[in-house]
Amino acid sequence: MQEQTYKMNLIETFNLEHIFECGQCFRWNKQQDGSYLGVFKNNVLNVKIDGNEIIFKGICEKDIKKTVEEYFDLKRDYEKIKKDLSKIDEHLKTSVKYGSGIRLLNQDLWETIISFIISANNNIPRIKGIIERISNKYGKKIIWNDNTYYAFPTIEELSKASVEDLRKLGLGFRDTRVYETTKLIFTKQVDLDKLSKEKESKTIKETLLKLPGVGPKVADCIMLFSTLKCLDVFPVDVWVRRVMNELYFKLPDEKSLKREQIEKLASEKYGNLRGIAQQYLFYWKREA
Repeated sequence: MQEQTYKMNLIETFNLEHIFECGQCFRWNKQQDGSYLGVFKNNVLNVKIDGNEIIFKGICEKDIKKTVEEYFDLKRDYEKIKKDLSKIDEHLKTSVKYGSGIRLLNQDLWETIISFIISANNNIPRIKGIIERISNKYGKKIIWNDNTYYAFPTIEELSKASVEDLRKLGLGFRDTRVYETTKLIFTKQVDLDKLSKEKESKTIKETLLKLPGVGPKVADCIMLFSTLKCLDVFPVDVWVRRVMNELYFKLPDEKSLKREQIEKLASEKYGNLRGIAQQYLFYWKREA
């Protein structure tokens, strides 16, 4: 693969930190010059903002412009989404302004499933380390600029790993879950091609919940951050529960606030854009 470059004008709905530090991805790392370098599928890409330009440079399987447009969701009108969400209430308006450059990435479904199983009860540096070790051990080697990178392993490549192999990579209690999920997907007991074509969010979620290690929150993350791109889900973690309680419920003990209560309010207030609303609220609460 040859190096390719693609440049586009800087837009208000594209901020590197907002995109890569909002908890949706684990294989993008900030470089000394402020750019971000990431590996996704068989692509290695550096993204840099220089003046009024966004510069994408790296090696891609397909045309870099097409790759970037798909992955960074560039065909979606985030300006309109921000305007629509900002009208809902002052709280959301504030969070949208704070994370104004967030875009939801269209990440590979298989990689997103495994990544978010690994993310359960885990912190981001550790998640990143585990995913990197899995990729180094089982993924395809990619050379760019005399540096070696590794693609996330395919379903077939990871199916060769035993529970013991995964344990050695530091997965902890998640080793069995990753192993069993890989087997179910490899044997097509859960068919990702079929799942990708499914339009009903309820059916998609029911299918994902069959996978070991996938509970409601992980399922919602997979649906929102992968190529499934279901914007009508609202992942609830500790930060989201906290911000929703502070803004709307005001219970003395936020832990008593049930997921179902949060999901119901999110559905009523934010409608079919609640997945993107969740990202603005999450990023605002965690970072501010």
